[in-house]
Amino acid sequence: MSENLPPVTDPAQDCLTAPIHTTGAIQPHGYLVSCGLVDERIRHVSANIAELLGLEPAEMLGLEMTHFLEEDMLLQVRDAVAAAGPEDGTAQRVGTGNVGALMMPCDISAHASRGLLHIEFEPQSSRQETRAPTRVAQRMVSRLGSDAVGAAFFQHVAAEIHGLTGYDRVMVYRFRADDTGEVVAEVAADGMQPYLGLRYPASDIPPPARQLYLRNRVRVIPDARYEPVSIVPPTGPSGEPVDLSQHVLRSVSPVHLEYLRNMGVAASMSISLISEGRLWGLIACHHRESRRLSASARSATDLFGMFVSVRIAAREQEQAMQRFEATQHLRDAVVMRLAAAGDFDAALLAELDGVRQVLDGDGAGLAMNGRWDVLGRAPAGEDPGALVDWANAQERGGIAMSDVASDWNAPALEAPGLAGVLAINLGSPQDWVFLFRAEQVEDVHWAGDPHSGRVATDDGVRLAPRRSFATWRELVKGRSREWTAADRSGAERLQRMLREQRRRSRAAHNADPAESPFRTQYLRDQKLRLDGLAQLLDGLGHLDTTATAGIGLRIEELEAELRRLMLDPQGETATAEASTGEGGDHR
Repeated sequence: MSENLPPVTDPAQDCLTAPIHTTGAIQPHGYLVSCGLVDERIRHVSANIAELLGLEPAEMLGLEMTHFLEEDMLLQVRDAVAAAGPEDGTAQRVGTGNVGALMMPCDISAHASRGLLHIEFEPQSSRQETRAPTRVAQRMVSRLGSDAVGAAFFQHVAAEIHGLTGYDRVMVYRFRADDTGEVVAEVAADGMQPYLGLRYPASDIPPPARQLYLRNRVRVIPDARYEPVSIVPPTGPSGEPVDLSQHVLRSVSPVHLEYLRNMGVAASMSISLISEGRLWGLIACHHRESRRLSASARSATDLFGMFVSVRIAAREQEQAMQRFEATQHLRDAVVMRLAAAGDFDAALLAELDGVRQVLDGDGAGLAMNGRWDVLGRAPAGEDPGALVDWANAQERGGIAMSDVASDWNAPALEAPGLAGVLAINLGSPQDWVFLFRAEQVEDVHWAGDPHSGRVATDDGVRLAPRRSFATWRELVKGRSREWTAADRSGAERLQRMLREQRRRSRAAHNADPAESPFRTQYLRDQKLRLDGLAQLLDGLGHLDTTATAGIGLRIEELEAELRRLMLDPQGETATAEASTGEGGDHR
């Protein structure tokens, strides 16, 4: 399906993580010239450059690009790179031009990276897309309509790419949470083995290849039987290899080429589908014969792929918002009841089922204050020690989670049938809320045996391309439905709330009432009222009875009010001196 890694000389180096962007070669259907970004003096060329420009590589090194490109074409190159940013690193289609002494018509692409300006030339094939890429992409997008992102939408996506490119097979390939891939839509010509619904192991597209798919959205191999063309010289002044991450012509690993040949594929293309900065999947194209695709057609597929990526990202955001809104009311209700509770720990146990519903668990457990309480589908063992130890070892930001039973489900927990766990720390290493999900047994149809991807060699174990892609069935156990990024985000919000409410509850329970800020403010207000009443009584004491009756105020009533206000918070009367008026005239 994708670009695997070449054999390595260091057996300790895992081929799943080895770099693949410094192959030191390009594919033979084009030519490369790299020059200084400022002085435009040539630093690197492909070994076949004499076919295009008439000079051998050694003769070209050090010369200025103005010797080989007309000024107006060089200006277009500069403008294309400047529009993307001088160090953006994304290959830009410059246009077409007649290059070299033979005035060979070429598609020209360029980009800047690490102080170098890389210019790639591809002689035009007989199959040229004459329409503007933006117009082509707009027509393709308009035919998709407003279908919701789902099976029908992806089937239409595959059909549009098939119609533009003419490849024998076009698939929409989605990555799952465990990094395996699944074909979710397919258009295939007669005689092509169908791959729709098949699963592919994660090793088919290892991490380095995924990183390149994020940076270089469209990758084309016109002929999988090619012999690579080396770059001269292969390294820079300080000995570092030339970074070919963004090159249209970058040669791929021999393992990947063998992988394609084992599938009966002679030409391929992939278009990245990216959502929120992560590689969501690919539009993968295969052809039984060699096939060239013009730079214009590739630009149209790139624009179309970006539109599909936007639709996927929008749908994922919509689903996340729907789930957030659906759980917001439930979470708020739980929070309010916990905040109003006098004993937070007891209240949390009472609300454990609500917490389970917020995070869509099948069961829950609470390890707190040395107790272990469970509900729903949860471990039957009485000692959660193994689970607590696992959570403390795996937690990140107070959250630990897994959808694989073998990660955490120790026999002592007595938890058969459970595979997923999400743990929320409550502020101490021994206090946790656990949510559990049941195992989901899947009958997976793989494209070939997923366990045959590595072979033994004299100096270690290496990645090897699978030779058979016949459907291989496997009953997959020990996994639950996956915990998503939205689940983690919800758990993090819930954790902040639970820890803060627990802290406040404990602070209020342990506080000295005499130091309460509310009591201090209460006594301050009472003092002000007492001072006011005392001044009023002092003045009224000098009035005669007739005047007092005239304003409807009796000193005895004011004295009763004064005594009531002088009661302390425990309900005891104030000092006798204050109540009898000693120390002041208080008639």
